[in-house]
Amino acid sequence: MKKIVVTGGSGFIGSNLVNFLIKKNYFVINIDKLTYSSNKYNQSLLPKKKYKFFKFDINNKNKLKNVINKYKPVCIFNLAAETHVDRSIDSPISFIHSNILGVFNILEVIKENNKKNKKIKLVHISTDEVYGDIKTKKTSETFSYNPSSPYSATKAGADHLIKSYVRTYNLPAVISNCCNNYGPYQFPEKLIPKMITNILSNKPLPIYARGLNSREWIFVDDHCEALYQIFKKGKIGESYNVGSNINLKNLNLVKNLLKIFKKKGFKFGKKVKIKFVKDRPGHDFRYSLNSTKIRKKLKWKSRTSLIKGLNLTVEWYLKNRKFINSISKKLYVNRLGLNI
Repeated sequence: MKKIVVTGGSGFIGSNLVNFLIKKNYFVINIDKLTYSSNKYNQSLLPKKKYKFFKFDINNKNKLKNVINKYKPVCIFNLAAETHVDRSIDSPISFIHSNILGVFNILEVIKENNKKNKKIKLVHISTDEVYGDIKTKKTSETFSYNPSSPYSATKAGADHLIKSYVRTYNLPAVISNCCNNYGPYQFPEKLIPKMITNILSNKPLPIYARGLNSREWIFVDDHCEALYQIFKKGKIGESYNVGSNINLKNLNLVKNLLKIFKKKGFKFGKKVKIKFVKDRPGHDFRYSLNSTKIRKKLKWKSRTSLIKGLNLTVEWYLKNRKFINSISKKLYVNRLGLNI
């Protein structure tokens, strides 16, 4: 059975990817330091014959080397990262530590390993936010980087660092730049689970400014399939935009969620109302990806419609309220990103 390392495998996308790869009959080694947003909800249920967990920071070079030497994975999917823009405004240092220094450490370990052993492929999961605010166009892989937040700047820095290692050291790495994900196991500081959680808890639904900011949305299972295709067929040194071509204003997204709850016969509390709040600093107005390359070159495309994906997500949170209850409200209730 071939082995794959997933760093950040207890995060939202990471935990879904771990489940996906296990179903594909890979032995998955999850390396995660278990931060505030980590998912411990279903970890104990994963099959021991196909899964191993190690708790440590990817900046711990010795531990990372030991895992690589012992398991000899064919690939490392790097999802270990700080991802919440509002938190990056309040505390950029943790983003530099994980998103830049952590990536540097992974690159060094792979570089040293590949001199002696069979080469390990790196699939690095980046973001559409590295391209910055896009008023009208769609950003292709050749679009210039123009990050707006400390979060997106650290992800952009990591992308550049990886490409330099591909060119200088011939390191086998591929980068994916994906749009906004949603689905099961997402920490409730992000927009969709935040809205779902507040609806279930009879709380207002806070939306920045007037809710006109637009994002492209992809169901997490579709993203996992894209990452798998990038691992199997992605060309070394290339970047692949992973998008759904589904763009929606934040206000309309929340209205869609409310309609889904209503159709399910959910009884809303009196406090469940849309509430516009002060915008965050440097808030990008719109992201939109041109995903032609991955569709043509790797024959992948997003298959889950927004309504279907939102329905699946709402159903999961309704059936798994223990997931929300297992998270301290102190970690996601208070507003962040006002530290200016």
